[in-house]
Amino acid sequence: MKIWLAFWYGIFKNNPTFRLVLGLCPTLAVTTSLENALGMGLAATFVLVCSNVLVSALRKLMPAAVHIPCYIVIIATFVTAIDLLMQAYLPALSASLGIFIPLIVVNCIILGRAEAFASRNGVVASFADGLGSGIGFTLALALVASVREICGAGTLTVWGDIAFKNLNPCPATLAILPAGGFITLGLLLALINRLGEWNARRLGAPAPLPVSLDCRHCTMCNNGK
Repeated sequence: MKIWLAFWYGIFKNNPTFRLVLGLCPTLAVTTSLENALGMGLAATFVLVCSNVLVSALRKLMPAAVHIPCYIVIIATFVTAIDLLMQAYLPALSASLGIFIPLIVVNCIILGRAEAFASRNGVVASFADGLGSGIGFTLALALVASVREICGAGTLTVWGDIAFKNLNPCPATLAILPAGGFITLGLLLALINRLGEWNARRLGAPAPLPVSLDCRHCTMCNNGK
């Protein structure tokens, strides 16, 4: 049950973007097209899963005084691997994402899951947590990118030559500009919070309180509780 909850929470209850409001730099920067969003999400998922598994496997061997540098070395290793693989097999996507692939090293979602979950749990549970968080992050990127691309360009580029065109007869270029990223994310956050409130009231429960975003109440360090 714990393994299933770790996976489920990463996608929904502790969604990195829409619930924990983390990883906003790539969320705002690469979501000008669905293809870019999927590429970034899948790369981050690979790093999340691999780093979580390795951190969990080595957690008892890492000295407490240097555990954060150890996490960073592990994460950087997998980021380098996925960066080189993308340059070799997906050069166009790698060029489009640019510096944001190497910047996965400092993505707070990955370091946060290593510290909050993988360092305290077994390998299988850490794998489930990394996979769930990665899928949740990918879905969030895909949702933001879909709205921005359809509204801003009238297209939806799924992958390579797979694309839908003329979806919006009056595209608004603002949606794919930096300001459009902030506006789209804000509107989606408001919508998701409203849906959560409506669902709670439908079930007879009190409306959920907003997630506390200060360091003292950080849901990452408190293991999502």
